[in-house]
Amino acid sequence: MATEVLMPRQGQSVESCIIVGWKVNEGDVVIEGQSLCEVETDKATFEVEATAAGTVLGVFYPDDADVDVLKVIAVIGEPGEDISGLRPETSVEGETSDVESSVKEQLVVESTPSTSNIPLPTKSSGSTGASPRAKKLAAAKGVELDVLAGTGPNGRVIERDVAAAQGATLSPAAKAKAAATGFAAPGMGTGIGGRVLAADLSEVAPQDIAAAVAALDFPGAVNEIPVRGIRKLVAGRMLDSLQNTAQLTMNTSADARTMLDFRAKCKAAAEARGVGGITINDIMLFATVQTLVDFPELNAHWLGDKMVQFEDVHLGMAVDTPRGLMVPVIRFANRLTLKQLSAEAKRLALAAIEGTIEPDDLSGGTFTVTNLGAMGIETFTPVLNAPEVGILGVCNVQLKPVMGKGGETQFVPHIGLSFTFNHCAADGAPAAKFLVALRQNLAAFDVLLVK
Repeated sequence: MATEVLMPRQGQSVESCIIVGWKVNEGDVVIEGQSLCEVETDKATFEVEATAAGTVLGVFYPDDADVDVLKVIAVIGEPGEDISGLRPETSVEGETSDVESSVKEQLVVESTPSTSNIPLPTKSSGSTGASPRAKKLAAAKGVELDVLAGTGPNGRVIERDVAAAQGATLSPAAKAKAAATGFAAPGMGTGIGGRVLAADLSEVAPQDIAAAVAALDFPGAVNEIPVRGIRKLVAGRMLDSLQNTAQLTMNTSADARTMLDFRAKCKAAAEARGVGGITINDIMLFATVQTLVDFPELNAHWLGDKMVQFEDVHLGMAVDTPRGLMVPVIRFANRLTLKQLSAEAKRLALAAIEGTIEPDDLSGGTFTVTNLGAMGIETFTPVLNAPEVGILGVCNVQLKPVMGKGGETQFVPHIGLSFTFNHCAADGAPAAKFLVALRQNLAAFDVLLVK
């Protein structure tokens, strides 16, 4: 009897995975436990193993497909077995399965000439809506379904129709110019989200411009790297964050003498005390958490129609890994001592770097800290990890001239702070007060420990 291979659920917070690549083909003989494919979430990479020995009778999704968890992605059995009943179900309206439409639409898009100079079609009166895949792609790309003509059954809009129209949304001025001049709209404009502006319309066809660029002589080797997996997901989320939140960054610095002295004492302490591994980053995380407790409006999520404030701080910390940026979350960070927080931060960072971290450890943060100080960065603009309201960037330590009580100038080490917040959820004054409080807590870090 044929055995289904399901897309595994990688943690409670993961709803879908991307198939990075298949290691087997239809017709291959496999043994139980053999790796069939590699799948990736925005958090980690995993292998899907064969759940039985036999012949691979069906591979239902192509590479790079984004597949919901617990869906059948392959079937293993005996040659000649009927697996038609195991394929993803067809819709009641007679559309092909999600798998088949994904494969077919991918082939059509790859084999069809560029549609960048084709104006957006108008939806006919006989259209019968849009497929789920088309709706999902349209929502992600900002394409209006009601202006598209469907090429699916009964005029239904399918994913291919949305793909052909991606980025071709025209501004009112561009629509007027196109109507007056007859200029074709390019597939992607220079406006926000690829919106076509009036300035993008020209009598020179987009394919002619592309040909001119292609004819240029670029000396030396060129390495083309497909954008996929976690890089593609992170890029999409960063772009979405910037487009859908009113981000504002404030920069300041805090007197770092006390925290540097404390760090030196920890390093010099007896090994039995277990504090030698406490770092400047651990101190920053602890001070941030203790400060956030007094600013619930920043320890929050902005959901558009409402804001959710959290009593506890679930602190995300950005970690640079071989696979790209990851943000493990320290649960209930406000309830941990400095020593406990330091140990948990190191455990999560190591798991993220080694690729063994659990998906649920990479979601559910209420505030994020990203530290580029070790790289010598003096100031930067962190991007919000939406729907979080705030993210703190930690910069390097520099000597700054400070006027003493007697009028003399001293050079005091200061640590740079760059705080980005969503101005939709919080005003400038609360954000500035948070930075002031954080500066005070860092300057008197030894006192903060006895709170």
